[in-house]
Amino acid sequence: MLDNNLKAQLQAYLERLQRPVELVASLDDSQGARELKELLLEIRELSDKITVVEHNDAEVRKPSFLITNPGVDSGVRFAGVPLGHEFTSLVLALLQVGGHPSKESAELLEQVRNIDVPLHFETYYSLSCHNCPDVVQALNLMSVLNPKISHTAIDGGLFQKEVEQREVMGVPTVFVNGQRFGQGRMELAEIVAKVDTGAASREAAKISAKDAFDVLIVGGGPAGAAAAIYAARKGIRTGIAAERFGGQVLDTVDIENFISVSKTEGPQLAAAMERHVRDYEVDIMNLQTASKLIPAATEGGLIEVQTASGASLKAKTVILSTGARWRNMNVPGEDKYRTKGVTYCPHCDGPLFKGKNVAVIGGGNSGVEAAIDLAGIVRSVTLLEFAGELKADAVLQKKLKSLPNVTVILNAQTTEVNGDGKKVTGLTYKDRTTEEVKTVALEGIFVQIGLLPNTDWLKGTVELTRFGEIVIDAKGHTSVPGVFGAGDCTNVPYKQIIIAAGAGSTAALSAFDHLIRH
Repeated sequence: MLDNNLKAQLQAYLERLQRPVELVASLDDSQGARELKELLLEIRELSDKITVVEHNDAEVRKPSFLITNPGVDSGVRFAGVPLGHEFTSLVLALLQVGGHPSKESAELLEQVRNIDVPLHFETYYSLSCHNCPDVVQALNLMSVLNPKISHTAIDGGLFQKEVEQREVMGVPTVFVNGQRFGQGRMELAEIVAKVDTGAASREAAKISAKDAFDVLIVGGGPAGAAAAIYAARKGIRTGIAAERFGGQVLDTVDIENFISVSKTEGPQLAAAMERHVRDYEVDIMNLQTASKLIPAATEGGLIEVQTASGASLKAKTVILSTGARWRNMNVPGEDKYRTKGVTYCPHCDGPLFKGKNVAVIGGGNSGVEAAIDLAGIVRSVTLLEFAGELKADAVLQKKLKSLPNVTVILNAQTTEVNGDGKKVTGLTYKDRTTEEVKTVALEGIFVQIGLLPNTDWLKGTVELTRFGEIVIDAKGHTSVPGVFGAGDCTNVPYKQIIIAAGAGSTAALSAFDHLIRH
């Protein structure tokens, strides 16, 4: 099950266990159960602090296992075999149940311990989902810290009937006490804030009490991270207000064009960026969505940034690096069936559509890559492209044409997402050459048609292009004195991680120059 290299790494980690750990397996006669038993026995051989027992409770999902301490009937439960992206979640759960401390802030950990209501979380994940581990790990930690909280992480690909019954069409999907709680990437602080309803207002008050920054960076993607490092190295008071540190990089799978790094994954790069920023005295304020920019009233005055949580931040200079988000089709039915068949991440949600008919909207690199990936999982893929030809790289088009279960439709304008009230059943499109309206029966639609800048909150304040991009000059200046822009939210011609990082550095140096001159 585990190769020798992985076993050696795991054994080294398990040396950190401070107390005994018991793995309680609930098994049936399925292939998944046999694989799970093999995995658990291999783990047992790597540490004398780990024991494995079987306890086939009729009310427990099979195959599954509980990570707990001897004599304790609560802990972290995995329903399925947590390999792939979830292997890290398994390792962390073993360590935390075994007494190894978390690296989260002491304040946040204490907040979790003080939650005083029973909460049973269930998370549906897929082994190929790069967004799922953050959610699984956060909820696992909560269940370790607080006996009133429990968590079961469920492999949606293994429990397909359950996924269909609960209408799970995107991962990660979280339920609490049987009710849908949320979907998509969530950090520990974000989950705690949803549970502890007073947390957001307390945090907003704390943020509003902060002294003015020399430079305040709005957004924590590659541009924001680079800007923070360059600013902090100048010795000036630097802060970052970010909706989620890492930005869109967190939703990116393979990255092979970041110079000096042959290959990495988005979440790994985002974590490395955050570690680098934290090497400096940068005040990181996460889970803060900017809602209003108020320019300085007088030359040399303070600029104000207000957030959706009610916080108010002031700074001598501001760098806008809010990035971009997936572009919507903006057709009837899209909003209604979002997370009910309409999705934007083929890597995360693809396994939930195993054996089904799906569509990919968009013929650029991301769309063609999505179609290629999905073709190995689903029954059939229909790729619809608005233009008369695909825009993806030639090597991707060649691979796409070699796949027998992919159909490409050009000059196709999607006009409606069809459904039965609960889930997607198909889509309607217009043939742009004949004006004929056609329908395709489908169970999933993967939208891959580009990005929109996160700048709605800036309308009427800074100059924007007709596409909503912040207009900047070669040094990152916007139309507002003391306000700079960087990254995918601006009118730079190419939206790339390395270009965004360079733009963030430029903006920070320009902000420093502005401070010197004013």
